[in-house]
Amino acid sequence: METLRASSFVSFHRSFAPPSLPRTQFDKPILHLPLSEKPISPLPSLHSIKSKSKLFTAISPSVSTEFADPPEQETAVESSDEKFDWYAQWYPVMPVCDLDKRAPHGKKVMGIDVVVWWDRNEGEWKVFDDACPHRLAPLSEGRIDQWGRLQCVYHGWCFGSSGECKFIPQAPTDGPPIHTNKKACVAAYPSTVQNDIVWFWPNSDPQYKDILTKKKPPCIPELDDPSYSRLMGNRDIPYGYEVLAENLMDPAHVPYAHYGIMGAKADREGGRPLEISIEKLDVNGFTAKQEPGGYNFIAPCIFYGSPMGSSSNGSAASSTGTTEESSSVTPQRRLLLIFICIPVSPGNSRLIYSFPRNFAVWIDRIVPRWMFHVGQNLILDSDLYLLHVEERKIMDAGVSNWQKACFVPTKSDALVIAFRKWLKKYAGGQTDWGTKFTGALPPTPPKEQLMDRYWSHVVNCRSCSVAYKGLNALEVALQIISIASIAIVAASKQGIISAVTRNTLVIAAVLSFSASKWLSHFINKNFRFHDYNHAFR
Repeated sequence: METLRASSFVSFHRSFAPPSLPRTQFDKPILHLPLSEKPISPLPSLHSIKSKSKLFTAISPSVSTEFADPPEQETAVESSDEKFDWYAQWYPVMPVCDLDKRAPHGKKVMGIDVVVWWDRNEGEWKVFDDACPHRLAPLSEGRIDQWGRLQCVYHGWCFGSSGECKFIPQAPTDGPPIHTNKKACVAAYPSTVQNDIVWFWPNSDPQYKDILTKKKPPCIPELDDPSYSRLMGNRDIPYGYEVLAENLMDPAHVPYAHYGIMGAKADREGGRPLEISIEKLDVNGFTAKQEPGGYNFIAPCIFYGSPMGSSSNGSAASSTGTTEESSSVTPQRRLLLIFICIPVSPGNSRLIYSFPRNFAVWIDRIVPRWMFHVGQNLILDSDLYLLHVEERKIMDAGVSNWQKACFVPTKSDALVIAFRKWLKKYAGGQTDWGTKFTGALPPTPPKEQLMDRYWSHVVNCRSCSVAYKGLNALEVALQIISIASIAIVAASKQGIISAVTRNTLVIAAVLSFSASKWLSHFINKNFRFHDYNHAFR
């Protein structure tokens, strides 16, 4: 049970004290995140890495976590005029495990509608603009044809690996090759797979064709380590990127907003003072410290930490992806919680999460992935409506007035304050949508639609989608068994079947009907809509 809790959001927030993550060297084109540790106190911290070539430098265990100044003044901000370019970054689209190679998938990232599809001719995932150049029909509603081309099903235009038009059915075969015209091509974005996630560069200009050789997405070695479990999940969120990110950076809300979800119900007044300090803040994000742990925000998407330690030394991943073994051969118990926040559009975001660990890996081979998602969706739902409304109040006050509108006097808000400082100082105060949006939020739908799990998760998760179809089929089968049992009893004449058989059929009918009703409730509650009323928890 302890391991199952560790594999959920609960474990991240419940202990919310990942090991201290020292200062980041952000001048590397690729980021590898080392996560080894050694004990320096009854609670764990990261294994020190002395080499400057590593992503992190060492932090002495004697460093005090006391605030010399109020939380709003504590951040060590780099004195630089450098600004964060929202369109010069790699963005995650979806985990590979939730993509079907047989069909194209439509997604929105940074306000850009893209289609992700498997190019079997090159053996790569491709990311194109989700609009056919003919009449702008969505290519995500198309198909992969028998030659491995992406085909628009509106008029049959076909496209190759680089977005070039391969075939226009309406063009005469003896006429000019109009399919070679540049206007017939679809915009292709640079893309790659990192840590089993498809990433793309949100600029299709030819000058960025080889951007992968100059700058790569952040890399987390544990996600590629076969000794770790690495289940992933995703969820479309009906509030914006900024609110999603700061909510994940806020440990103080857990005993209240997620009350009753943990294994044992904590005291309603389970909040306590938290000593959190910001180690460094610059254009690339920030590192934070909470004795004896820490957090790391790698702009714009990744926030991660580790709530668990070990009593032995382990290995540390270098910036080149190699692993250095310590003198100890005793394996570490390692758990890393990774949250990837993706800007989608004003008032909408996407969350990809993973909790790799190197112990009790067998559990993930036995317990279906959808069962973990059920609990994680409940945690997301428990404060979803709160955050949806909160975002609208922030917009009413004005995003530039956040620090004036919000009273954040305690150190427990240090991470949220640091994130808002990063936004204001380097990133323009909010996501840069260019000219795509006015910045207005979409209207609030009914609560049942706002918290609907089917369209926000189930259809985007291969595991939950299969489970949903299978459980619905089981429900129908149980109803058929119930009806058939009653029909046999009703149609049988007295004496044809024994009283024992008759009673058995009646019991089977009742049990099957009851099971089908319970299963219907289970499906609706876990795959469709689950309300969370805080007043009655």
